[in-house]
Amino acid sequence: MKNFLIPTTLKDDTISAVKSAVNQSKNTESEIILVLVSEAPDTFSSSGFLREMKSGLTKSQEEVLETCRYIIEHTSNIKLKVHNQYGLSAPIFKRLIEAFSVKLIILTHSYKQETKRIHQYLVQLAGNQKCPILHLSTEINKEVFHKALYVENSSMNIHVKDVQDFLSANFSFEIVSQTASFDDDYEKVAPFLSEAISKHNIDMLVETRKGEKIKFKKAKKENVNEKLGLPVLSLYEEMV
Repeated sequence: MKNFLIPTTLKDDTISAVKSAVNQSKNTESEIILVLVSEAPDTFSSSGFLREMKSGLTKSQEEVLETCRYIIEHTSNIKLKVHNQYGLSAPIFKRLIEAFSVKLIILTHSYKQETKRIHQYLVQLAGNQKCPILHLSTEINKEVFHKALYVENSSMNIHVKDVQDFLSANFSFEIVSQTASFDDDYEKVAPFLSEAISKHNIDMLVETRKGEKIKFKKAKKENVNEKLGLPVLSLYEEMV
């Protein structure tokens, strides 16, 4: 079973995330878990706690959720679960990953742009988990990926063959080109990256990561998928 966790505030791109999960399931029995996180109500009364927890969805959120349910109803191998999480911590999030046997976390662009601290916290907690993360792009995402560009992290001694072996065992696309990390020199390498992406019909970037200390920054750093407009599969280095 290959289960997918999608943190969401039920914006429109949640639908793209669900479609991506459906295609990544490869017709195996799977479950998609939509996680809606909220701060735990600050009250000592159990009745007050329950009252504050009952926050209904907006009309647009209900429409997104209904669309997701419609997609799953017409997909025989997948079930959809909506999990409301009140309060969040590193142990709680790790337990969610374990309890639902999550094999892939899918992060949408809109979710990473959320300004509430609890959503920012979840994104950083996700980066410290060992399961892969699929960062969807800001543009229209293809539902099926075939060819990837491997962005090699200079601080990690991971051979491209090891990355491809991991991809072959868990996904259905292959690395057709690679480049060194370009965080500090993007403007210089942008023309070459665009040429490689066009030449090889690349529709996915692959990078590796390691755990980082949780920090809240006012200025958000532009991610590689925002720079190139392509989805990024991020692999925890110890798992490759």
